[in-house]
Amino acid sequence: MTQAFLRALNQVLAAGIGITALSLWLYALAFNLRNRVAFTFSAVMLALALAFGGESLGSAAREPQLAAAWFKVQWIGVILLPAVYLHLSDALLATTGRPSRGRRIWLVRAVYAISLAFLFALLRGKLLGKLHFGALNYYSPTPLSWGFVAFYIIGMGWAWVNFLRAYRRTVVSTSRQRMLYLLLGALAPTFGAFPYSVFLGELGARAPTLFLLASITANIFTTILLVVMAYAVAFFGVPWPDRVVKLRLARWLLRGPVTVSAVLALTTAVRRFGEHFGHPYTVFAPLTMVVTFLLLEHLIGATAPLWEPLVAGDDQTLRLLSDLEERLFTRQDLAQLLEAVLAALCDHLRVPSAFILGVEEGKLSMWVSVGPKTELPSGEPQIHLSQESAHGKIWKWDGFCLLPLHRGEGQPMLGVMGFPCAEPPPADDPTIQTLAERAALALEYFYTGERVAKALQAFPLPGDLIPRLRAVARYDQKSVLAPEDQLPPAGEMVRWVKDALSHYWGGPKLSSTPLANLQVVQETMRENEEDLPQAVRTVLRAAVERLRPRGERGYTTEWLLYNILEMKFLQGHKVVEVAKRLALSEASFYRKQRVALEEVVRVLLEMEAEARKSKAIAPKTELLGAKPYGKNNHT
Repeated sequence: MTQAFLRALNQVLAAGIGITALSLWLYALAFNLRNRVAFTFSAVMLALALAFGGESLGSAAREPQLAAAWFKVQWIGVILLPAVYLHLSDALLATTGRPSRGRRIWLVRAVYAISLAFLFALLRGKLLGKLHFGALNYYSPTPLSWGFVAFYIIGMGWAWVNFLRAYRRTVVSTSRQRMLYLLLGALAPTFGAFPYSVFLGELGARAPTLFLLASITANIFTTILLVVMAYAVAFFGVPWPDRVVKLRLARWLLRGPVTVSAVLALTTAVRRFGEHFGHPYTVFAPLTMVVTFLLLEHLIGATAPLWEPLVAGDDQTLRLLSDLEERLFTRQDLAQLLEAVLAALCDHLRVPSAFILGVEEGKLSMWVSVGPKTELPSGEPQIHLSQESAHGKIWKWDGFCLLPLHRGEGQPMLGVMGFPCAEPPPADDPTIQTLAERAALALEYFYTGERVAKALQAFPLPGDLIPRLRAVARYDQKSVLAPEDQLPPAGEMVRWVKDALSHYWGGPKLSSTPLANLQVVQETMRENEEDLPQAVRTVLRAAVERLRPRGERGYTTEWLLYNILEMKFLQGHKVVEVAKRLALSEASFYRKQRVALEEVVRVLLEMEAEARKSKAIAPKTELLGAKPYGKNNHT
């Protein structure tokens, strides 16, 4: 009974590591795939997902053939691990300002080639010996297996040399601390993923309880260190503030691997408990799965106000801005409340309709009405907006009664509440006064929100030069001196370019694009005597043409980015047609399209630098955070 429990716990922990690694792989794909460190880290996570997922499923298999298949999946991940680990260490060293001069790149390629050779040997059945199927499932080693051990030690050892070099090159205290976290977390794949059962299987078969306890302990530490490693890598190459990175990772981990692992553990426990009584597939297994998932998701959301400040930091400004989003009163919110006030007024006075005129730019205009559509008299009511004496007085206006809305004696008028009447009702009617106060309060609340929104619009938002500098300078302090055109492309500018290209043959995003602030666009308008949309179109076509390879057009890899841009945007073909023509899946097409758009941004920045240099204009830091061209002065 004890061994069965330990075996089940070990399988759940191994599956949890595989789930966590798979989740972190998806996290890197979703948020930060363009960064080289994050990309290679995602490759490490994929290898770990294969290794631990195969181990968990192989040890739980009930048939030898199924166990053999899953253990081979485990070994695929293990064989790839030294290569992707060395690749990660090389990317990390390059990020800290020590790019490869060719030798490290060829070393990484050589290690990948050796890994492929071991994979070929695994598939041919040369790497592993006989499968021992019983209380502890394991393969016996072959001479080639010991050769792999030497390869694993050398590959991992070289990767750790690069890790330590990168750590020594990091100077900034916060980045150095995170680099230390990365080194600590990197211990997990190095020691936790190695298939000890192949080489210690006979010893484990003699003392299975001791072997399972050691494996459980290793899996627990591996899970913790894996999260630590993911935390450190999450900051590489991203322009977001630290609090945003921490919150995104915490939410991803809680709603992903933590929830799924807990559901898996409880469902497995229910099934094993049912097996003990001869009914493994009772109704309680799926019921436990559903209830656990729903409860955990609800618990994470309900406790978010408690744990999010601990993760992101408790800042008063952030709290105020967060509360502001919930407390602001939109025009739709105002209309709903005022309609309820007017409906109560109609019920009280027994009138078929009522309305409220709001103050906009010093004039009264219809905002909300209930009942049949009311035709108001021409002209404006003879009520002065600043007339304080109108407070509490009902005015007559061609068959209508008007009640000015104030927040108190001596306060300016916020609006006017009106309804059809033959004779004005008593001005001191408590119901009318209460409804007028409610309407005035709603109007004041709305006007206050409007002033706050206008203040935020007028706030001079900085360009994204600072976020881009933060992204590259976290681990390489010399990157602070990098010119703007050598920094990674701005995420906002990529979106602007995509919007403009999507409306290449006409549309509002071509005439109101922030790209109009570029000097090269202004020069094109002046030199070619073109309007704004045509000038933007000319500059975008020139940028795309700069990406065209030399020679006749083809459909090779060299021409891929240009073909995507030219066929999708300049010719206007549908995504399905372009993907089919270029022999790409839709998912691959969108990934390549993102790369192509970043290349267009890079070319545009080069063209802008040339235009400014020709006019002797110093580069402006606000270029990439420029205000959009048009009536609205905010993005």
